[in-house]
Amino acid sequence: MKRLFVWALLLILLCPAWAQVPKGTVVTDSIYSKHLENKMGEKPTRAVSIYLPPGYDKGSQRYPVVYFLHGFMGDNKMMMGMAGLIDEAIASHKIRPFIMVVPDEKTTYDGSFFSNSGLFGNWEDFTAYDVVGHVDKKYRTLATKESRGITGHSMGGYGAIKIAMHHPDIFSVVYMISPGALTIVREYGPNSDTFKEIAGITTMEDLGKTYFGKVMVAFGRSWSANANKPPFYCDLPFEYKGDELIVRQDVLEKWYANMPVHMIDDNLTNLQQLKAIKMDWGRNAGERFTQQCRMFSERLENVGIQHFAEEYIGTHTSGIYTADGRLPNQVLPFFDFYLSFEGK
Repeated sequence: MKRLFVWALLLILLCPAWAQVPKGTVVTDSIYSKHLENKMGEKPTRAVSIYLPPGYDKGSQRYPVVYFLHGFMGDNKMMMGMAGLIDEAIASHKIRPFIMVVPDEKTTYDGSFFSNSGLFGNWEDFTAYDVVGHVDKKYRTLATKESRGITGHSMGGYGAIKIAMHHPDIFSVVYMISPGALTIVREYGPNSDTFKEIAGITTMEDLGKTYFGKVMVAFGRSWSANANKPPFYCDLPFEYKGDELIVRQDVLEKWYANMPVHMIDDNLTNLQQLKAIKMDWGRNAGERFTQQCRMFSERLENVGIQHFAEEYIGTHTSGIYTADGRLPNQVLPFFDFYLSFEGK
């Protein structure tokens, strides 16, 4: 009984401490983007959720900004799940206060891949110009590349490195969390069942029944859109007529031009301008992810791009958005270390 009393007393004493963790504020804005104007039904008005650190509304301090890009089928609402982790990381002095931004870039086909499609909207331009411009104009940011970082998970990790490679004048630090779409391997390739399945599908409704089929069409709408090719309105690099594989080399080159493993040489000078690059992936995420992540890291190493690469014990989604997970303990401290918290 005495031991139970002691534990109860400790809980009573500790509860006020838990309750005293300062809370940030999440606000959601709406941005209309001319870059996203299109005739294919994608909405050019997008929600953007912004985390403002504790005390933001009572001061005049300016803050660095981390832009977080969501994964396939995700949207800006994931900010609500991350806000408490950021609060705790700030309260425990793992990181200094900063602003985090998550734009909604989910499409009718579940993922824009943060790419300039033309036909379905220019999502890279929306992210790099419209979202950043809106946040710098409306909030107290440190509006320099030295104080801007970009990160994301899965599709968002892909988007983070692609946009950073193209815009080192806007972002200086990038962290890819289990990035996908880095190159064509496994389920992305012609020797899987993915493209055979697509060959037998004639409607978007039926496409939704196959996950990798949806991903490949999202790739196509992002990188090789074709307004004259319903129902998917894109070209694919691999097609099947019966059991015969047909390789569309022209389309394959368009895909390679948008896949980071193959973008390094053309963006080498831009990569050299980035202050810090890190990527990680779960060892048990499946060979599709582990293989392409290793390939990208090795290619960076081969051309002399300094970066951090870490394979940890976990899956594609485990141990990221938890108190002891990678977001509060690896990702956010990385930005705290490399971003500038001082204005010029």
